[in-house]
Amino acid sequence: MKPASFARTGIGTNQNTMNTREARKIYLASGNAGKLAEFRALAESAGRHWELELLPGYANHPEFEESAPTFAENAAGKAFHYSRLVDGIVFADDSGLVVPALGGAPGVLSARYAGPGACNEQRIAKLLGEMKGLAREQRGAYFVCVIAAVRGARALAIVSEKVDGEILGAPRGSGGFGYDPVFFFPPLGKTFAELQAEQKNLHSHRGKAFRRLMEVLE
Repeated sequence: MKPASFARTGIGTNQNTMNTREARKIYLASGNAGKLAEFRALAESAGRHWELELLPGYANHPEFEESAPTFAENAAGKAFHYSRLVDGIVFADDSGLVVPALGGAPGVLSARYAGPGACNEQRIAKLLGEMKGLAREQRGAYFVCVIAAVRGARALAIVSEKVDGEILGAPRGSGGFGYDPVFFFPPLGKTFAELQAEQKNLHSHRGKAFRRLMEVLE
């Protein structure tokens, strides 16, 4: 696994950017209405008047197996897998937590770190157990998000962003999801679970990656 290989670089193809009219509608390769709402809020906060929609027919299409060793391969593979469902632009993301002291884990396995069907609390418990006894200087971590946008068989953009922090010894805060309660963000002195949604969107890996995607596609 190479969790840091796309952490610092955004890749865009200027010759494949959309014009303003095309940018009006873009499909999220997901059936998750909550994720769609998050991306819509990000677009609105950035002043982009895009139509973001869930991919029609997503639930009836064979599921894409995110088994690649990198976030970028998973994001691009997912976008291409579902792009056949519509004649339009489809985007997909893959994101996760990287802890260098654990050899990059949970990495691309972040959602499955404690096994299939595990809840957020179980994944956090496993992470804290693996990091038990580590000094603060060994508790550095970062979230990564890679987003791929495609149209048919053509890649339009692959962008990546990260946000640095550290893993606390116990959860704090009730907001967010995933590893947010133990991901401490030093610039604001809070965990991601303690931030207001607007604050998190401004600083998060997904927020930064989606804003970069909008810049590339426009």
